[in-house]
Amino acid sequence: MRTSFFGVFAGLAAVATAYIEPPPEVPRGIEEFRQKHPYKNKHNTGHNGRKVVTMKASCNDADDIADEFEAALHEANKGGTLYIPSGDTIMIGHPLNLTWLDDVQVHLDGEIKFTNDTEYWQSVAYTHPFQDSIMFWMWGGKDIKIYGEGTLNGNGQRWWNEFSGKEILDDDNDYLRPILFYAQNASGLAIEGIHFKDSPCWTNFIVTSEDVSFTDVVCTAESNNATVLPKNTDFFDSLNIVNLTVERTWVNIGDDCFSPKSNGTNMHVNYMYCNGTHGQSMGSLGQYSGEKSFVQDVVIENVWLLNGQHGARIKTWAGEDVGYGFVDNITFRNFWQSANEYSAYLDSCYFNIDEETCAAYPSGMNITNIHFENFSGYTSGKYGRAVAKLTCSSSEDAVCENITFTNFNITSPCGEAVVLCDGISGDIGIDCVSVDSEEGIAALADTCSVATAPIDYNPW
Repeated sequence: MRTSFFGVFAGLAAVATAYIEPPPEVPRGIEEFRQKHPYKNKHNTGHNGRKVVTMKASCNDADDIADEFEAALHEANKGGTLYIPSGDTIMIGHPLNLTWLDDVQVHLDGEIKFTNDTEYWQSVAYTHPFQDSIMFWMWGGKDIKIYGEGTLNGNGQRWWNEFSGKEILDDDNDYLRPILFYAQNASGLAIEGIHFKDSPCWTNFIVTSEDVSFTDVVCTAESNNATVLPKNTDFFDSLNIVNLTVERTWVNIGDDCFSPKSNGTNMHVNYMYCNGTHGQSMGSLGQYSGEKSFVQDVVIENVWLLNGQHGARIKTWAGEDVGYGFVDNITFRNFWQSANEYSAYLDSCYFNIDEETCAAYPSGMNITNIHFENFSGYTSGKYGRAVAKLTCSSSEDAVCENITFTNFNITSPCGEAVVLCDGISGDIGIDCVSVDSEEGIAALADTCSVATAPIDYNPW
């Protein structure tokens, strides 16, 4: 199936300049995604003999029943299932510490929704020091399953409106937005089927956890205000995580589709559909002074990316007070792309660091054994004929080697495609030129525009 899917897309890529109608095998929206990858609720029939706890729903969007939700989880803990039927909404209006869970399931066919009192939540939310994160609630423990055909709703529109014009990483940013789902010290966390909707900030943040899986889930963040777009709504972020699988996922948000941060090992992403995202990203990494960061042993395959910033992406910090570490053994395989800026992008000077500072204080991250395999599609033309850009650290102490391209068939609507690369040791498997070379400068200058690829934006 992979070969025929890839072949159809590659054949189409050579003949289009405006946009490419995705091949029939690719879903155009959530409904088609569910048809192609139907969610089969394996736990529904009799709840497998588990004790079932059903709680009363909220009366309206102001009816905070967070305490009742926590009490129901206590009752279902150690072998039971909390059931939220279709049509029921559970409003959460104050923080919950749920880090004590042990063999519990939440069968979510209805909705869990957070109140949008932005001033209140900023004053009471749980905090994590990484990038000044705040959270509505904290999950943790062992053998936790959240599954069903329901929705986890972050009610993010007001947050996006009030945050508009700000940047999450700005030193003077004091407007903090909660993460929709946060887990720490979790082992055996499985999330299946549900719809993550309209997170105020990152959608999932998993910390110091192992054996985590997301399967058959949908993630959307879609604004009803044409002048305000969702910001920083990454589908997945993590710190200190081992053994992660993400399979069959539909993502339509305004930031990274997948983005493990520091200290992640053994991750596998398979069949992920991303629209309007910043790509499949490793990092950002190396942000904090004196701290070691790493991501290693990752396979991301069978990914469809439309109308976004980049495709496969690695981002590391530079500057006077940053950290160090490595990115090693990462494979990006079977990527199909339409109207992204760069199809492959290695950024060793992340987040608005000027060239002079980056040259004086280059990244201390080693980048090794990075493989881009079976890439097809076309770029947006924003960077002209340049379809990929890989810039390694200029530090003599930072290693950047064994970076390879195999079967790389990305075209540009502006003309003959060019790959840019600087600072890489050894042959990468395809021709590439320096950003500052005559050919590189000319490729970047040949900008053009391309229509966005068609997709159904209906958020379910």
